[in-house]
Amino acid sequence: MRILLVEDDRMIGEAITVALRDAAYAVDWVRDGETALRAIGNQEHQAILLDLGLPKRDGRQVLRDLRAMGNTLPVIIITARDALADRVDGLDLGADDYLVKPFEMDELLARLRAIIRRQGGQATPILSNGLLQLNLSTREVQYGDVQVLLTAREFALLQALLLRPGAILSRAQLEERLYGWNEAVESNTIDFLIHGIRKKLGAEAIKNVRGAGWMVVRQP
Repeated sequence: MRILLVEDDRMIGEAITVALRDAAYAVDWVRDGETALRAIGNQEHQAILLDLGLPKRDGRQVLRDLRAMGNTLPVIIITARDALADRVDGLDLGADDYLVKPFEMDELLARLRAIIRRQGGQATPILSNGLLQLNLSTREVQYGDVQVLLTAREFALLQALLLRPGAILSRAQLEERLYGWNEAVESNTIDFLIHGIRKKLGAEAIKNVRGAGWMVVRQP
């Protein structure tokens, strides 16, 4: 999934970016509040990691502006401000979660998985369309009697499809969910990943809608 990271500290931003990409997230990283608001308006993201102490426009104002526009994109505040008043204020402004620095990357990833579960209407770490069952914690997928481990990119692609079962996602939409701004995308990458998933699970796991894109069916 595509994450917007808003963090002005270079060392922290680089560490989070590496951890997220290793966990199969596409990451767009900006370092001030004004650029963050422009990015939110120009790109489709699934969640925002938002520092509070930002140049040009602080994180509180970014969050306030975001919610004033009616944008419901999930936001996790990541900050060194650990006072109870700051935490209450951030959540009351519309943040979905609040994580105090320094934190373990495993905890950040777990909180992101929880947000994704809520987006998909799931109470457990399993995304499913009734046929496929994708474990968000382990990257394992089960389809019938077959259970396999996916690569990071295969996992990201199947996750994108399972979040919208029955909907057709085009090549451009899938690339947008799998790659950040500065990541090069080969022209046949999506085809290669879908071929790999089908080889592991079977050709019917992902449907090709000619001229439109790919989908997983919604099982009643």
